Parts: sequence; structure tokens; C-alpha cells
Amino acid sequence: MKKIDVQMVEDIATGAALLGTGGGGDPYVGKLMAIQALKKNGPVNLIDIDEVPDEALIVPAAMMGAPTVLVEKIPSGKEIFKAFDSLKSYLGDEIFAVLPIEAGGVNSMIPIAVAAEKKLPLIDADGMGRAFPELQMVTFHLYGVSATPMVLADEKGNSLLLNTINNFWTENIARNATVVMGGSVMVAIYPMRGKDLKKAGIRNIVTKSAKIGQSIREARKNGNDPIETLLNTIESYVLFKGKINDVIRRTTGGFVRGEAHIEGIDQYKGETMTINFQNENLIARRNGKVVATVPDLICTVDAHTATPITTEGLRYGQRICILGIPCDKKWRSEKGIATVGPRYFGYDIDYVPVEELIKNC
Repeated sequence: MKKIDVQMVEDIATGAALLGTGGGGDPYVGKLMAIQALKKNGPVNLIDIDEVPDEALIVPAAMMGAPTVLVEKIPSGKEIFKAFDSLKSYLGDEIFAVLPIEAGGVNSMIPIAVAAEKKLPLIDADGMGRAFPELQMVTFHLYGVSATPMVLADEKGNSLLLNTINNFWTENIARNATVVMGGSVMVAIYPMRGKDLKKAGIRNIVTKSAKIGQSIREARKNGNDPIETLLNTIESYVLFKGKINDVIRRTTGGFVRGEAHIEGIDQYKGETMTINFQNENLIARRNGKVVATVPDLICTVDAHTATPITTEGLRYGQRICILGIPCDKKWRSEKGIATVGPRYFGYDIDYVPVEELIKNC
């Protein structure tokens, strides 16, 4: 069992923002919530999946909506606890532990705040190993776990309990409710038993995030190249390095959609890259040729500091490095590709693993 303290929160926030592939929300607001909860209640116990009893009830906690909205519509700090408590009351059972639904900036922080406030352990697992924009895009869905009952809560005090016939209906109804509730809400979702999590969850994502964040922090402190350090910390590939010369971005239907255009610098001078995103980065094309697609991770970081950059944080003139990271093997199944592959998002592209695509660059 490990303890999550303030320094580990900082490292998790950095690492999860990287794994969030541009989505999952900027970690800053969530980090403030988590740190405040830790200072008030003390460190959080981080436990392995195998420490969860098979019949124990566990619940992920998260933010849902367009990350751009969260930049301006700051949470009150109470809505996630209302969602969590309302779901617990409805289920009529004690919740054993909480976990992140994804590896993403704000969504890596919210469960830590809940764990500290409710004095529950945090499980070292999630349902994506990265971030995705829709509720059914979790490995729990691949294994037949229901997203409902779920509770949505906003900063105005509204809350909504959903019971749906399947996870696609959950996404449709909850997304529309989120838009009406102001574009972002806090949710308690996918209640499940420990035995289900052991089959469906992606293990060790919290410690992986912390390791990434720590490696970047220590590289900067020691005067080492943080991107080179990052490449040596996790399996990853440099897809491109360049300067952003245009970002087309719009918030619609509860998502941030758009594309970023990048001009090559250094060894990529004279080349171009385009990244399409829907909350998260979906497709990367170098000189018009696809070099990475979902479900593999397409991550943008500052070219000098390796600071992860979310899709709402992309700005003209930024010097960035684009990394490709292989996704968890659960996503490379037939059902996984059908759920989160490029064709689901409307692209006439077949999925090819990033490590194969990079060979032809």
C-alpha cells in the first residue's frame, strides 16, 4: 500500500495529463481540489486491484463535458461529493473504494479529492489507460459492466440520477443533460464489484502517471532533457516536432472539436502535421500521411519542458513535440477497435498500431 501525498499529486497530475492525449481536462482546478482535501484529511491510501475484495462495491468519480467550459465554469468543489453520496444512497451499500475512470488531467485529480474527503482508498486502476470523450469508451463497457445507475451534479446544486438500458443510451442522455447543466458536470458512474474490476480494469495507471510526472520533474531539476527522459521512461515514439501555426476549435454538443496545424522545426523543418481532436487527439497526419490514430495515444508536450498540453491549451506559436504511445492491449481487441477506433469517430481509416506506422515514416 502506498500513500498519496501532495508531491505525488503533482506528479500524477503531470503524468495523467500526458496520458490524457489532450483531453481529461486541465489538471489545475482538480489539483487544487485534491491538495486541499489532502491537507484537510491527510494522505490517501493507494491500493492494488488485487487488494479489493471480490464483492466490494467500488465507484469511479469524474468530470464530464467539454474541457474548455471547465476553464471558465469553475466547480464549487461540492458537486462531486453530492454525486458520490447520492449514488451511495441509491445503491444502499457501503462503497469500499474510489478510482479514476480515465487517465486525464482533472479526471486523475477528482478521485483523489473524493478518497481524501470520504476517507476511502484509491484503487491503482482505471477504465481507459488514457482519456476518451464518450462514457461507453471504457474497458468496463467491453466486459459488460453497466454505466448506470449514475449521478450527475452541477455547481448550481442540481443533480440527476440515470438508469438506462445500455451504455450508449447513458452517453446520449447524460451528454444532453450536461449541455443543459452548463457544459460540464461531476459524475459518479460505473458502480461495480471488485471481481468485475479485476477483469475489466487497466492496472497500475495511477503509479504509471506518477512515474511519468516524477521523471519529467527530476529531469528538469537535474538539467537533463525531459523529453529524452520521457522516451526512456515509457514506450513512446516521437511523431513530430514543430510550431503551431493554426488551431481550429469549437465547443459543440458537449465536446471540444477541432484540429491543430503544425509547421516542422529542427529535423522536421519543411514538413507539416495536422492533429484532429474531439476532447482528445484522435488522428495525427504527417505530410498528409497517417502516423497515429486512436486508440493509441497522441500526446502533445512543450518541446523544451515536456509539459503536457491539453487540446484547450493549444496556442499559436507554441513549440511542441508530438509523441505516440501504444494503447493498452484491451483496446486492440475487435470490440475495442469497434468502440474507440478511427472509424467510430467518422474517419475512413483502419487502425494500425503506432509502432508499425512509425516504421514507415
